[in-house]
Amino acid sequence: MENIPESKFEDKRSNVIEELVAQNVFKINGRQLYELSLYELMKEYTQKSLSS
Repeated sequence: MENIPESKFEDKRSNVIEELVAQNVFKINGRQLYELSLYELMKEYTQKSLSS
């Protein structure tokens, strides 16, 4: 089987998760980062970036 490259959506989501982990964010509202949608991740990431 041929490897299917990650979509840009999944790549962006992975990057946001990595950035949040770098800022010591591992859960949002009691849920693991990988359980959240890109929208929820971006919302948290934006709030963290603006407060820094």
